[in-house]
Amino acid sequence: MNCRIGCGACCIAPSISSPIPGMPQGKPAGVRCLQLTEDNKCKLFGDDRRPRVCKSLTPSLEMCGTDESYAFDYWKTLESLTTN
Repeated sequence: MNCRIGCGACCIAPSISSPIPGMPQGKPAGVRCLQLTEDNKCKLFGDDRRPRVCKSLTPSLEMCGTDESYAFDYWKTLESLTTN
């Protein structure tokens, strides 16, 4: 499966605790990553500065579903399970 063009759920919905260029403290859940372009593509894709957690993500039907609302709900659920 490939990333759905225009989605960006995995770069917005989850918190990322590791440093990201421009976001040295990482990013909170629900905050758009500064490295996400206007059309929701990662500026750091293929760059060594991309956080390990981001590099480890692989699009899947479980994570992405069939539309971006599913993907956002998936990430919000994961976030709530890991912060409680």
